[in-house]
Amino acid sequence: MINEPDIARFSGAYRSIVDAVGRVLLGLDDRLEETLTAMLAGGHVLLEGPPGTGKTLMAAGIARACGLSTARVQFTPDLTPTDIIGATVYERDAGTFRFERGPVFTEILVADEINRAPAKTQAALLEAMQERRVSVDGTGHELGQRFFVVATQNPIEMEGTYPLPEAQLDRFMMKVSVGYPEADAEASILRAVRDGAPSSRLNLEGIPVVADGATLDALRAMPAALRVDDSLLDYLARVTRATRTAYGVETGASPRAGVALLAACRVRALASGRDYVTPDDVKALSVPVLAHRLKLTPDSELEGLAAAEVIAAVLSSEEVPR
Repeated sequence: MINEPDIARFSGAYRSIVDAVGRVLLGLDDRLEETLTAMLAGGHVLLEGPPGTGKTLMAAGIARACGLSTARVQFTPDLTPTDIIGATVYERDAGTFRFERGPVFTEILVADEINRAPAKTQAALLEAMQERRVSVDGTGHELGQRFFVVATQNPIEMEGTYPLPEAQLDRFMMKVSVGYPEADAEASILRAVRDGAPSSRLNLEGIPVVADGATLDALRAMPAALRVDDSLLDYLARVTRATRTAYGVETGASPRAGVALLAACRVRALASGRDYVTPDDVKALSVPVLAHRLKLTPDSELEGLAAAEVIAAVLSSEEVPR
C-alpha cells in the first residue's frame, strides 16, 4: 500500500516537471504528460508528428527539468549499430583492446527520425530498450534503470524510410502523436519570439531543474505499491484481448501491451492524487499504449480504418466495472 504523503509527493513532483517544461513547450501539456507517464512507468516513447512541432524539444526539456544526461542521435540510412552502441578498439601503444562507448550510454537517448535508419541499426536498440544493457563482443554493459528512449518519426514524409517492425514497436510503451498547436498556443509562441525568445524554440535556459536522478528513482518505485482491484484487472485484460478479434485487425495487442497499460495507469492514478486505478485511466491511455501495437489487415487499411478507431470501438463495447 502507498500512503497519502507519498501520493502527494508523487503528484507534486509530476506536476512540477510538467509545469517546468511547459514554460518552453507551449500547447503540448497532454503530450508531455503522456511522455512523462511512460518514463516514470519504466517504458520508452515514440513521438510521431510533422517537423517543427517540438518533439525533440520535449525530450530535451524533460532531461533538463529532471537533471538527467541526454544524447541525441540523428538516424540516417548510413548509420550503423556501432555508431549507437560503441565498438571495441585496439590501442596499439598499450597492446590492449578498449571499449569505446557510444551515445546509448546516457540517461535520455533521443533517437531522431528513427525510421530513417535500416532495420539492422534500429534493432541495435532492442536489447538496450528491453534489458537496459548492451552486449559487445560477448561482454554485457549496463545502461542503468534511468535509461529512457525518446524516438521521433515524421508520418508525412515516407520516402527513404524503413518502417519499424512489430518487435521494435512493441518495445515502445507509448506512441504519442504530436500535432500542431492550438491557435492560442501558437499565438503565445509568436508573442514569446516577438518579446525576445529564440525563434528556434530550443532555448532550455528557461526550464528550471525541479528533480534529480534520486528523486526519479523514488518516483519510479512508487506505482508498484498502488492497489488495483481485480475487477479493474479483468477490464484491462478484456480490452487487451478484444483488440485481437476486433474488426480489421490482423494482429492484436500482446500480453506485454497489457502489462504496459497497467504500469501506465498506475502512474496516471498517482499523478492525479489517487491511490487506486479507475476505468478512466484505462480509457485515457489505451490509444497511446495499444494502438501502435495493432497490425491492421490490408483491406481495412484500404478502407482508411485507423488503429485508434479500433481501440475506441473496443472501449465502447466492453462493460466498465463499477
